Amino acid sequence: MRVVKPDAEGLRRAVEVLRAESVVAFPTETVYGLGANAFSAKAVGEIYRLKNRPSWNPLIVHVANVEAARALAETWPGLANELAAQFWPGPLTLVLPRARHLAGVGASNDTIAIRIPAHEVALQLLEASGLPLAAPSANRSEGISPTTADHVLRSLPDVPLVLDGGPASWGIESTVVDVTGETARLLRPGALPLREIREAVGSILLPDEGPADGAARSSPGMSRRHYAPRAALVLVKEVDQTGLSDSVGVLTYEGFSGTEVLSADPREYAADLYAALHRLDDAGVATILVQEPPDTEDWLAVRDRLSRAAAK
Repeated sequence: MRVVKPDAEGLRRAVEVLRAESVVAFPTETVYGLGANAFSAKAVGEIYRLKNRPSWNPLIVHVANVEAARALAETWPGLANELAAQFWPGPLTLVLPRARHLAGVGASNDTIAIRIPAHEVALQLLEASGLPLAAPSANRSEGISPTTADHVLRSLPDVPLVLDGGPASWGIESTVVDVTGETARLLRPGALPLREIREAVGSILLPDEGPADGAARSSPGMSRRHYAPRAALVLVKEVDQTGLSDSVGVLTYEGFSGTEVLSADPREYAADLYAALHRLDDAGVATILVQEPPDTEDWLAVRDRLSRAAAK
């Protein structure tokens, strides 16, 4: 495996690998992605193989600009215009009707999930390659998403190239919004808060229970179990640390004590969450007790990730 700086030579190597229908791990503002030519069956197959990702779980396609996004969609609704104008580049993925001439990106459906990342290295890679890049998180399926190049190395040692752009700033995946209907619908809560989307488009429908594993879906991040550490993660309302053994790690937020204490601000907590779970896994604990965050909309994305990480 080669870890390279995202300088001119590193980008040249990355483009060479991508054009050879292989994969490259690269930084985005959310988490590190495992990128491949979105419309090469061979390259996309390599993503699924390396991640051991179920074939029914779709991929998000990353593009360099709105024109490239429009070329992948059969229609471009007004909702897409408004959201793209306000939040791209950024941690928002839009689900749109797939252009009829395009082959599937992994899972078979008639929609496509697209975003423009707000990370200099990601945008440079997209521009230099001239390719739309399918890029799920660069880790084994169901595992903790990577926010550093080192996380990628430990989870996917067989990836041929990693562009090291430093720690991801948001630390949690993009918000996914379906704009195929008259009203925007949230499919996956994420880095972009719902209140900002409401301010842009007036209203947004919240997700229902979601499809069962194995069923068709238009967005990743909807699996029952996802984002999970090797240790058993247990959500608790109150953490009683009396008598806990060294095999138990405790993740809390400011105002509580624990092995890992994160910020009480939901964005700052989200930015550090995966890194904290990686540290606890690296410490070799068998169980991670996590203090439940507040049950408010600002914490929706964090609660989503923790509930899926805790699923059996």
